[in-house]
Amino acid sequence: MSNETAVSTTIQLTDVASGKVASLLAQEGRDDLVLRVAVQPGGCSGLRYQLYFDDKVEDSDTVVAFGTVRVVTDKMSTPYLMGASIDFVDTIEKQGFTIDNPNAQGSCACGDSFN
Repeated sequence: MSNETAVSTTIQLTDVASGKVASLLAQEGRDDLVLRVAVQPGGCSGLRYQLYFDDKVEDSDTVVAFGTVRVVTDKMSTPYLMGASIDFVDTIEKQGFTIDNPNAQGSCACGDSFN
C-alpha cells in the first residue's frame, strides 16, 4: 500500500492494543481485515469514535502498520486523530479500547464523545 504513513504523524496503537487487535483478527480467521478508526457526528459532545474491522481500504485513507495490524482512518477523520493513542484496558472496572486524543477540547461525562 503506497499510502502508508509514518507512525509519528498519525494515530498510535499501544503494544497492548495491537496485541488485542491481532488476537481478535486471528479469531475472525481472515487476513484481509484492517482496524478502521473513524470520527462520526454524534454523542452529547458532538463527535464520537467508531472502531471496527473493515475489508475495504480506499485510496484516500491513511494506513499505519503496527506489526501485522493495520489501522486505517478516512480522509475526514485523520485530522481529528493526529497524535491520538489507542490502548486496551482490562481491569475489574473496565474492559475495552480507550482513545487518548490531544485534539479533543472536551468530552462528555460518559466518555463516549468529544469536541
